[in-house]
Amino acid sequence: MLTVDQAYDATVPLRGEGLLLVPSAFSWDRPATITDPPWQPTLVYPARGVGTLWEEGEAAPDALAGVLGATRAALLSALDAPRSTTDLARLLGLSPGGASQHLTALRAAGLVTARREGRSVLYARTALGDGLVRG
Repeated sequence: MLTVDQAYDATVPLRGEGLLLVPSAFSWDRPATITDPPWQPTLVYPARGVGTLWEEGEAAPDALAGVLGATRAALLSALDAPRSTTDLARLLGLSPGGASQHLTALRAAGLVTARREGRSVLYARTALGDGLVRG
């Protein structure tokens, strides 16, 4: 049983359809539900990290750039939250292909992980990558 704290009160049977969970940057203050047929029962909830969505990240430490190279250090520093190749390329002014090549090298070194989310692959720093960024 899932309980959502909101003014609306109902019990919604899932009837084998499951519950669709949708993180949203546009629902930052409270969750919302969609329960009316013909739509699948849906819970829209505030996305984690949305408060920093439009903030610029911190620059990579110079020492890290000296070891990894400026682009790889910038990519590693930008992964303070999981991001796709496209997001990272746009954020750092790289081509998606170039960002992908650098992310592949960082992944092979054990500094980032990758997981598929729908049609995107999200990259995140590993504990080792966190340690390098923190110095």
